[in-house]
Amino acid sequence: MSVATAFPVPQSLDAMDLTSINTIRTLAMDAVQAANSGHPGTPMAMAPAAYCLWQKFLRFDPQDPVWPNRDRFVLSMGARVHAALFSASFD
Repeated sequence: MSVATAFPVPQSLDAMDLTSINTIRTLAMDAVQAANSGHPGTPMAMAPAAYCLWQKFLRFDPQDPVWPNRDRFVLSMGARVHAALFSASFD
């Protein structure tokens, strides 16, 4: 099974999708700037993948962050997790 069939990704994005992806990119740039360390290249490049993962595949509820059946997402590049959580309506 190819990756393309295992993980279908929409071929077109609407304005809200693009705004969300660009917001993740901007938050990643801000995090690097605030830390005065690192490089924003990877988080900016991975913003569409993070957005797709959180919007299409992961099960979570921002209103109930300790929901026992939620999916857990662990990523060593922590700034991107914060951007993804923010874009998914977590406070």
